[in-house]
Amino acid sequence: MQINKITLRNYRNYTDQEICPAPGVNIFLGKNAQGKTNIVEAVRFAALGRSHRTARDAELVKFGADEARAKIEFEKMGVSNTVELSFFTHGRLKARRNGGNIRRKDLVGALNAVLFAPEDLFLIKGAPDNRRRFLDAEMSQASPPYYAELLTYTRLMKQRNTLLKDIRDGLADRRSLSLWTPQMIACAAKLIRRRLAAVKELSGIAAALQQRISGGAAEMSISYVLHGYDGEPDTTHLEQWYEARMRENEELDIIRGTTRIGPHRDDLSFTAGGTDLRAYGSQGQQRTAALSLKLSELEFLRQAAGEYPVLLLDDVMSELDLDRRRNLVGFIERENIQTLITATDGSYFPDHIGKYWHVENGHVTAE
Repeated sequence: MQINKITLRNYRNYTDQEICPAPGVNIFLGKNAQGKTNIVEAVRFAALGRSHRTARDAELVKFGADEARAKIEFEKMGVSNTVELSFFTHGRLKARRNGGNIRRKDLVGALNAVLFAPEDLFLIKGAPDNRRRFLDAEMSQASPPYYAELLTYTRLMKQRNTLLKDIRDGLADRRSLSLWTPQMIACAAKLIRRRLAAVKELSGIAAALQQRISGGAAEMSISYVLHGYDGEPDTTHLEQWYEARMRENEELDIIRGTTRIGPHRDDLSFTAGGTDLRAYGSQGQQRTAALSLKLSELEFLRQAAGEYPVLLLDDVMSELDLDRRRNLVGFIERENIQTLITATDGSYFPDHIGKYWHVENGHVTAE
């Protein structure tokens, strides 16, 4: 996977900018609030159909303009592709791939990219929804069927939650739940089985990478935690287990107006040498595990797609010590991964690797 050109028109603080990244490492240097992260954001949006910084597309439009555009020209398995995005202060996103109109959800999987930002260093000890988003984003890029199933489950859950509120408020009959529950159970079971298989593969990759970047520390293991389930999930009886749990939770679900059991409540667990890293790991152990996890995401997508995705490192170098920076850069160079790095200080790169770009007030120039 290689990006050949990024074009931004009235996007955030860019009026009219073209960037042609080098095949390897690209380092965008500049002070804070100059527009470095905006470049990374545009690429990430093209890959996943949403920003990692805002839920409102209108915020991507430059102040004073009515429309913003971002165009990414890239090669996937040697074939040229384009993704074009149009954002409006009033109106819905318009997306095009190779000249044809597509829906937002069809962006996922077209351009594969992995973002590593400072908040990802808290993946291990942070809230469960962050780990679910990580897993869903990775699997959605690797597997269109998984993404389709995830969208179906999300829709069913929202419809069931609306119905729960209506039942609670006396606007619907409780018996109508029987129309939605079986569909949710079947969909949830499919998602869980796919997640379990992916986490098993991811755990093996992460363990090997963690050994490499930590100098032989205790091997890391990743496990899938099924909310409300004790022990290792039994994939042969998931439907029966979900049906029983949903019956048990039905009364409380109605009172609260929300579905309290399902893949949207599940989590990931990380251990090293038998130690729960979230509860007992040191900050250094947690950061090494987070770095291993993000690098394993690259390898996971490479195995699924046949080539490495583009790596986006947004101001993460300032959060890593010298050894971790060297291990990260060494991995990128060794695997020849096209990488876009944003940073405020060139001293984070003492070996002067890759191509450097200067970013100032919405203008990017090659150094």
